[in-house]
Amino acid sequence: MFQPSSVVYDQKGGLVDCSELGASGYAISGDLNLLNKLEFLSDARYIIVVEKDAIFQRLAEDRLFNLVPCVLLTAKGYPDIATRFLLYRLNQTFPQMPILGLVDWNPAGLAILSTYKYGSIAMGLESYRYACNIKWLGLRRDDLQMLPQPAFIKLKPRDLQIAKSLMSSAMLQESYRAELTTMIEKGDKAEIEVLYFHGFNFLCHYIATKIVKSDYI
Repeated sequence: MFQPSSVVYDQKGGLVDCSELGASGYAISGDLNLLNKLEFLSDARYIIVVEKDAIFQRLAEDRLFNLVPCVLLTAKGYPDIATRFLLYRLNQTFPQMPILGLVDWNPAGLAILSTYKYGSIAMGLESYRYACNIKWLGLRRDDLQMLPQPAFIKLKPRDLQIAKSLMSSAMLQESYRAELTTMIEKGDKAEIEVLYFHGFNFLCHYIATKIVKSDYI
């Protein structure tokens, strides 16, 4: 799904203002030829890639893009090639916009971030063509102090398997490796939704504060 801030794109001769489409946003076509024909206009300053559709919809309902001029994008989990291609096209059109990732603090969240950043072996060599320099906005270990203890979930064998695979990658940057090491040492993980512990408006405040402080890696 795709929900830009004042982004209008030209599709089949028509202009669509995605900021007026509501929480559902605009569905990303699986047709790369169609995506390649889109033209983008925007006054946004950031591109925010969201792991989960529910978080995406909540941020769209809260109109985060009015607080932080941004483009919101989600693949509803692990990114398919169409979502990655669209992000790549946005990055090519607006190279000045930082790309920020909002994912769960767990090995799967980091794996999703890494897919956008480095590509996916499972998708073949073509996948690396659409890699983008995405930065990790959150959830990160520095944020854990604001979470209540019941918010933490024990890592499962599948989590440890993903962590082991990520650790074996020579491409994984050291700051990400440090986050992963903390997860393994604590034996815990946390989901983005736990930030709602502080109130339903807190997530937008959290994102805006981190962006103002350039708190992303």
